[in-house]
Amino acid sequence: MRYTVLLRPDPETPGVWLAEVPAIPWCVTFGHSPEEALENAKDALAAALEALEALGEAPPPDVAVAQVSLDAA
Repeated sequence: MRYTVLLRPDPETPGVWLAEVPAIPWCVTFGHSPEEALENAKDALAAALEALEALGEAPPPDVAVAQVSLDAA
């Protein structure tokens, strides 16, 4: 099963990276590098999917991703 993970620097804590799974809004974690945040996201995602299964809920579908470019004004 594949899910999109968004990685971004934490604007409030220098040196920390946030990892979010948009398909499961409460599935959020962090790390001190993008790689660490992604590894932590895999663990958090596995736990989230186990929790959904325990509740008898189906895993949600992944989100669609698109990139948009705008000219700076």
